Amino acid sequence: MTEVSMARAIDLLAEQDPQRAAITHEGVTVTRAELARSANRLARAYAELGVGQDDLVTIALPNGIEHYVASIACWKLGATPQPISARLPFSERAAIVKLAASRLVIGVEEGTHADVRCVPAGFVPEAGLSDGPLRDAVATAWKAPTSGGSTGRPKIIVAAQRSTIDPDALEMCGQSPGGVQLVPGPLYHNAPFAFSTRALCSGCHLVVMSRFDAETALRLIEAHRVDWTLLVPTMMQRIWRLGPAVRDRYDLSSLAAVLHLAAPCPPWLKEAWIEWLGPERIWELYAGTEAQGVTIIRGDEWLQHRGSVGRPEPGTMCVLDEAREPCAPGTVGEIFMRPAAGPGSTYRYIGAQARRHGDGWESLGDMGSFDEAGYLYLADRRTDMILTGGANVYPAEVEAAIDACPGVRSSCVVGLPDEDLGARVHAIVDAPGASLTHNELLDHLSDRLARYKIPRSLEFVDQPVRDDAGKVRRSQLRAERLAREA
Repeated sequence: MTEVSMARAIDLLAEQDPQRAAITHEGVTVTRAELARSANRLARAYAELGVGQDDLVTIALPNGIEHYVASIACWKLGATPQPISARLPFSERAAIVKLAASRLVIGVEEGTHADVRCVPAGFVPEAGLSDGPLRDAVATAWKAPTSGGSTGRPKIIVAAQRSTIDPDALEMCGQSPGGVQLVPGPLYHNAPFAFSTRALCSGCHLVVMSRFDAETALRLIEAHRVDWTLLVPTMMQRIWRLGPAVRDRYDLSSLAAVLHLAAPCPPWLKEAWIEWLGPERIWELYAGTEAQGVTIIRGDEWLQHRGSVGRPEPGTMCVLDEAREPCAPGTVGEIFMRPAAGPGSTYRYIGAQARRHGDGWESLGDMGSFDEAGYLYLADRRTDMILTGGANVYPAEVEAAIDACPGVRSSCVVGLPDEDLGARVHAIVDAPGASLTHNELLDHLSDRLARYKIPRSLEFVDQPVRDDAGKVRRSQLRAERLAREA
C-alpha cells in the first residue's frame, strides 16, 4: 500500500475487516469499526471546540482506549496530539499548555486552564454528531511529546514528519503489520506512544496495560498471543525477578520480538533475556525523541559486540572530547548526532535550544565511545557524571551493578558534596521487603566495581525510583538529599 494519512489508515482498516479487534484494555475490546466511528464523532466534537489544522492538542489521559481515540480524532482534523502524564500537578501542566499554546486540553475539567478549552476524561460527544467519515486531513507534525530534560523545564519536541504512514511498511525491530502488540509503558512517553500508534495504523491489535505489572504482562502475552512488545530495562528486571517458577508458567512462544530502550540495559540482564528467549528475539534501539541519530542492534549481533547499542549510519553520529575533537576508539566523550537528511529534518523544539556544534551536529548530553568497528557504547549522561577524587564515575554503571543484587528492584546513583573528594557516590536503593543489609550490598559490589566507584553512602527505600518508562528524575532526587543535608 502507498502512504496515506494516519486518519485514513484507520478508516481503511475498518473497511477491510470491521470486526477485527483493534484495542484491548482492562478486558474491554473495541473493533476496528468501533474505533473509526468513535474517532469520527469525537473529531467533530473537537472541531466544535475550535480544533483545526496543525493545532496542538494536549492529551492528559491515562493509558486506555480513550487515549488512542483522542489521538486519532486529532489526526482526523489535521491536528497534532501532544501527550502528557495525567498525573502532572497543575503547575507543570499549566506550563506545558502555555508553552504549546494548546487549542484544547483533554483530561481536565472545563475552566481549569483559563481561556483554553478543556474536556474531562470520559468526555462523550453529543449523540447527534455523525460518526461517518470526515474529509481527509494531514497534520504537519504527527506528534509533539514533552520532555523535562536535564533542566527540569518543559520542552516540546515537535516531529518534523507529517501524520502519514505506509501501513504495509511496519518492519522496524521485528514488528510486522497486523500483529498483536503489548503496550506496557505510559503513553505520555514518546516510545510507547509512537510505536503503538503506528502499529495501530498498520492493523495491529494493541493490548494495553494501565500500569506495568510483571506477571500480568506475561499473562497477557499468553492470553492474546502477543508477538511484539516494547520494554524498558526496569520492566525486564521486574519480570526476571519473578523467578523461573513463575516465568515458565506462561507460554511465550508467540513472542517474536522484544524491543528495549530508554535507559542503559545492564549486560547481565540482557544476557539473561537472550538465554531465556533467544538472541533473535531481543532488539535494542538507541535514539532520542528528536531522532537525529539512531542505532539498532539485535541480540545475536550484540553477543559479538557485548555492551554495544549498535552501529549508526555513517555520518550521523560522532564522539567528541571537551575540545570538540574526535575521540579515539575506546575513549569516552560526548555523543553528537546529525540526521542524514540534515538539521531540522526530524524535529523542532518549543521552549528549548539544541546543544549544537559545528555543521549541524547536536548533542542530547549522552556520553559514550566507539570501538574500532564503529559500534557505539554508552557511558552516561554528561550532566549525571560524578567527579569524585579526580575520577569520573558514571551512575549507570554503578546502578547496573546494584540492580544485579538479589532483592533489588531498582536504584539511582547521584553525586553529593564531600569535603575530601569533592563529591561522593550516593546510592538510593529500592529493595522492598528484602532483608538486604548495607554490608551485604557492599560485598556484592566489591566483586563488580572498582573501589572508587563503590557508593560511599547508601539508603534503602521501599518505592520505585524509576517510573514505568524506566525514567528517573535524578536531579530531583539529588536536590531532595541536598536539602536534607543542609
